[in-house]
Amino acid sequence: MLRLTFLGTSAGVPTKQRNVTALAIECLNTHGTQPNNQSRAANQNKKSRPWLLIDCGEGTQQQLLHTKLSLHQLAAICITHVHGDHCYGLPGLLASAAMSGRRETLTIIAPQAIATLLEAYTITTELYLPFTVNFIAIEEVLSEQGDTNKVNIRLSDQHQLDIDITPLSHRVASHAFGITQTIHHRTLDTDKLLAQGIPASALWGKLQQGHDVITEEGQQLCADDYVNDDLSRTRVVVAGDNDTPTCLTDALVDTDLLVHEATYTHEVLTKIQAKNPEFDPMHSSAQLVGDFAEKSGMSNLILTHFSARYQGFDNPNSKTPNMAYIRLDAESVYKGSLWLAADFDQYMVDGAVNSISNQEGSQEGCQKKNRVQYIGSARNN
Repeated sequence: MLRLTFLGTSAGVPTKQRNVTALAIECLNTHGTQPNNQSRAANQNKKSRPWLLIDCGEGTQQQLLHTKLSLHQLAAICITHVHGDHCYGLPGLLASAAMSGRRETLTIIAPQAIATLLEAYTITTELYLPFTVNFIAIEEVLSEQGDTNKVNIRLSDQHQLDIDITPLSHRVASHAFGITQTIHHRTLDTDKLLAQGIPASALWGKLQQGHDVITEEGQQLCADDYVNDDLSRTRVVVAGDNDTPTCLTDALVDTDLLVHEATYTHEVLTKIQAKNPEFDPMHSSAQLVGDFAEKSGMSNLILTHFSARYQGFDNPNSKTPNMAYIRLDAESVYKGSLWLAADFDQYMVDGAVNSISNQEGSQEGCQKKNRVQYIGSARNN
């Protein structure tokens, strides 16, 4: 289960209601004692909720102060491209992490130029980081041979992330990050045990841990006969600036949610391109993204990175450009579940669970549908 918190949803410059781009993704392991997944996620210990930051526009650390997110649990920062509204907040955020006492290694996945930027800040401002930065250059990842455009982050023995990178089309090299969370969880077939006259005891716990046991009556129980491996997989794709959504065709396979920029309506984008043919902003319209998502069979779409010309209210009858213009532009071609992100909006993405029987050695199938749910605002929670 992944929880998304939009920290900035404006394109280029901030507005009174929107900061520039940043998105937090919490990696929730919902296997606990609560009766349902939403309750488990809400009650999960804060220290066990690692999270990722996708882009870090200026002011991102100020936005974080209005949430419950802690820089101590930040596992990785991914920067889609070098434009300032996606990275100018990075040096300040790292400095604040240092001043707050962070000591754990931090992974940064970004264009090589970001390493140069951080080096310049380190020299000119005497920036001191008491933690190791594991910098992974996107160019190096993409240049490796074979299916290696992935970075693996192990959060525990049963909980891991794979971050894959897809090149996009923009005025500078821009990228999308595919975030795939996989959680392995062993479940005990208690009905089978009870049916065979084996009551609850400490032996059950040993079986669930994968150990073969012998009952007091001398009966040998093989763990593989009573334990299933449940595999929970959740995947979202978060795109940087991009004027060609079809670049993401391959990346969307088995994806629960696409997050993509929609800087303009299609009408405005066309006018901008016609007014100055020699300068294409190389952004997408809501209609362009919606059309791609519809044709790709993408069930869930969140649009973000809106031009400052669009006000935050939704009124299709207003002469003032507002979010209704963006919404209608996308809905003209897209029939799936659509959301227009606002700062501090939170969404829960609940992936599918597959049960694999150790005894049979085969996958039994999906136990629940992928779903995306808006859960409210993170501000001042």
